[in-house]
Amino acid sequence: ARYYREVLPGEIVKISRYDVQTLDVVPRPEGDPSAFCIFEYVYFARPDSIFEGQMVYSVRRRCGQQLAIEAPVEADLVSTVPESATPAALGYAQKCGLPYVEVLCKNRYVGRTFIQPNMRLRQLGVAKKFGVLSDNFKGKRVVIIDDSIVRGNTISPIIKLLRESGAKEVHIRVASPPIRFPCYMGINIPTKEELIANRPEFHDLANYIGADSVVYLSVEGLVSSVQESIKARQENENSFKNQKSRVGKIGHCTACLTGEYPVELEW
Repeated sequence: ARYYREVLPGEIVKISRYDVQTLDVVPRPEGDPSAFCIFEYVYFARPDSIFEGQMVYSVRRRCGQQLAIEAPVEADLVSTVPESATPAALGYAQKCGLPYVEVLCKNRYVGRTFIQPNMRLRQLGVAKKFGVLSDNFKGKRVVIIDDSIVRGNTISPIIKLLRESGAKEVHIRVASPPIRFPCYMGINIPTKEELIANRPEFHDLANYIGADSVVYLSVEGLVSSVQESIKARQENENSFKNQKSRVGKIGHCTACLTGEYPVELEW
């Protein structure tokens, strides 16, 4: 198979052996921008996915670069919680001028801990999920880039593992903002009370999870990283068509981060 194009929001497409036809596009309310899930870029999508004309890998790398601008730290190396955070870690390392070094080895035969139904199963999942490449970081100050911290109980065993294996310092940098609100659009995000960003422990999160420091990417930093390439493409298209530079409305759903839902909720 080869990539052809994205299906537009509200578009009905007929695919046959002869061609691809648009049968209809459900119009959006006037002036109402689209609301593509921004968490697809952060965590859910494969890095080689293409959304809104851009590759997810490139967006995640830009998030890492923006995180390095917002939250630099004195350290010896940068690494990742494999694998969805790897592009962000590479971007962070590149921007900070620090070496990117693997410190964790992922077990390919364990599922995602994010969706395990209780804390005990998630912690057991983490224990089975990673091995340690201790020769790469013994006695060194390590920056670990994670894509997100949801409940806060899967990063703690990782930090403990690194410290027990010889890390001098462990700094956590998160390539997305704190998740504060549940998603009512079909994504399995926990209840508001379960989210670490809403709990008292969040005020001293570094101590709670055993890290030397923890800093999240800002909402503005995430949105700008996601929309940078889209805006540049729109400006190029306007320039090519000899039109005045006019960037159309770009919309992304940030409800789980800001509580601003793209539609009115009905209970």
